[in-house]
Amino acid sequence: MIRVFKSGEVARADILYRGESGSTQAVEDAVADILADVKKNGDAAVLRYCEKFDGVKLAGLRVAQADIDAAYEAADPEFIRTLTMAAGNIEAFHKRQIRRNFVINDTPGVVLGQKVTPIERVGLYVPGGTASYPSSVLMNAIPARLAGVSEIIMVTPPAKDGSVAPAILTAARVAGVTAIYKMGGAQAVAALAYGTESVPKVDKIVGPGNIFVAAAKRRVYGIVDIDMIAGPSEILVLADAAANPAYVAADLLSQAEHDRLATAVLVCDSEALAGAVSAELEWQIPLLPRADIARASIDNNGKIIIARDMAEGVDIANEIAPEHLEVCVDDPFSLLNSIRNAGSIFLGKNVPEALGDYFAGPNHTLPTLGTARFSSPLSVDDFVKKSSFIYYTKEALGAVQERIVDFAEREGLSAHARSVSIRFEDGQ
Repeated sequence: MIRVFKSGEVARADILYRGESGSTQAVEDAVADILADVKKNGDAAVLRYCEKFDGVKLAGLRVAQADIDAAYEAADPEFIRTLTMAAGNIEAFHKRQIRRNFVINDTPGVVLGQKVTPIERVGLYVPGGTASYPSSVLMNAIPARLAGVSEIIMVTPPAKDGSVAPAILTAARVAGVTAIYKMGGAQAVAALAYGTESVPKVDKIVGPGNIFVAAAKRRVYGIVDIDMIAGPSEILVLADAAANPAYVAADLLSQAEHDRLATAVLVCDSEALAGAVSAELEWQIPLLPRADIARASIDNNGKIIIARDMAEGVDIANEIAPEHLEVCVDDPFSLLNSIRNAGSIFLGKNVPEALGDYFAGPNHTLPTLGTARFSSPLSVDDFVKKSSFIYYTKEALGAVQERIVDFAEREGLSAHARSVSIRFEDGQ
């Protein structure tokens, strides 16, 4: 059963404690060995780990274009329509994020600016095997395509028969993925980071994965860029006394069913609502196909926090900085400006988190583990580089040379100063 806390009766640190969700030394050691093996032995190592961890012996890693096309042609037309509509929403939202080059030429002889350049090749990790998340394909590939990334290389673990879920292949075609490889886990991250005989080395790796994937991404950062280190899924529902307890419970379970380590939190200003939601959870959990996972998540990591009022509820939500924040109150916009820390904010009593997962348009790859205090959802910005540029005529440089020389000498960097002054010696 979910735990219930009253604000003021338990130390705030105890209420907000997330539990341990990080990597273990055993995981780190195993990942280090896998990365080193793939770096040295390439495809042979990846194929060996595929047989060991995925239970399938593959002849090759790349998915043939014919297989992608066949999956698309065989797909339910209604599913393709759903994918296309969702992709349209995601594209429309992310197009607003596209940055433009700019130039400043306000001073004679001086040109300043910013040049935006797409990352050339991106690796997209998509969970597979027993799971199938075509939504992750759309959410990661579409912003990359809009940014101008020329190659989007997708990796996903194969099923026991060596196939990739048709829904994943169909979504990849809709989203504009360039190539697909059948591999997962730390070995897939290694192949993307270092390159192999058949897998091209990428510049950045994005997408969610298990603890081994997260540990591998952390280790290869610097060789390649990464989007974030994703922890278990989180939801916080901020609800007033008039909220529907059945809706609230269902929304909490929408994340609890992801993972035994997932965190589902209700912050409310009503003891009656707290009790009703707790009862609803007990009624709804047994109805779920993934009831055992949801039960473990709710019992071990779930909590209900009864705040003194809604203002304190917002304060608690800001401290937790959840991945998903539902604001289930009658006037959610009245609280929006007070919310400082959240990955994605769902406003109103008819806006379940699943709307954002699949369809609305904003990205569902979000900061977890409290990192919403300082980081943001995946966006077009994650797939571009921004370079500044500077141009001065000699006359423009001469007008400020004394300022630069003075600055450099005050820092004790005489060569810096000399690189400016030498251009004006002996009447040059």
